[in-house]
Amino acid sequence: MTAQSDSLVRFLLPDAGVRGVHVHLDDTWREILSHAVYPPGAAELLGEASVASALFTGHTKVDGRLSIQLRSNTAMRTLFTECTAAGTLRGIVQLAEGGGDAPRDLTALGEDALLAITIENPGLDPREPQRYQSLVGLTAAGLDEAFEDYFRQSEQLPTRLLLAADGTRAAGLLLQKLPGDEGDQDGWSRASALFETLGKQELLEVPGHDLLHRLFHEETPELLGDKALRFACSCSRERVAGMLQSIGEEEARAAAEPTGAVEVRCEFCGQEYHFPLTEFDILFREMDVSSPAPERLQ
Repeated sequence: MTAQSDSLVRFLLPDAGVRGVHVHLDDTWREILSHAVYPPGAAELLGEASVASALFTGHTKVDGRLSIQLRSNTAMRTLFTECTAAGTLRGIVQLAEGGGDAPRDLTALGEDALLAITIENPGLDPREPQRYQSLVGLTAAGLDEAFEDYFRQSEQLPTRLLLAADGTRAAGLLLQKLPGDEGDQDGWSRASALFETLGKQELLEVPGHDLLHRLFHEETPELLGDKALRFACSCSRERVAGMLQSIGEEEARAAAEPTGAVEVRCEFCGQEYHFPLTEFDILFREMDVSSPAPERLQ
């Protein structure tokens, strides 16, 4: 069986007592890149974070969406990627004004930089999803190293993670020892040694099933299934209307006065939404404003 080019593959190394997830993105990654122009460092980080958000949906129970967000007050202000349980991805980078690029050494972002993983699952009330957020320390130079440290500390299980991205492809591989006494005594050492032979270029170039066979054929990997991945955005006219309601009628009217309308462009997909002043009476008086609205379009 041949894996799709944009897919997530979950697998086990049963004798070693190791579980894993592999993600490879082609069209999905190029679609994410097509909505903005990023310098090389920012693009590489965005690709790695996009892959990581997908990897983690295959590793953790996610019924809604999982996002990765990195914020700082330096050259890279915001990095945001998201993968849903349905396998849709999106992501953006916002850099500081005045040009520049994101540093490849994450420790250069400064002590105030914040990296977070957020899981949002449906709640009993559809207007109030259940959110779980974990903060990740930025003591490592690379994104994969930072997440390795996080999983070792939070789940207290040995974990290996490799992320890679270029202008056309993005890929990642995650290995983790199963909890308890699963596997033989040397299982994790063997799996980790095989993982060490993998380079970023090989990770990008070799399709998922072929890569797993090349690395782990002596461990007889057990494939647990593929999930197709694709680009999609969750923006909508209703969500943009909710955002305008949240800022208030006075501020929204002030923004619309120069042109007679508010124009909102989604940062993730480029979709444009048009709200003329002539519709404001309906927007602010007849629409349901009781449900919580987002502070920004996400």
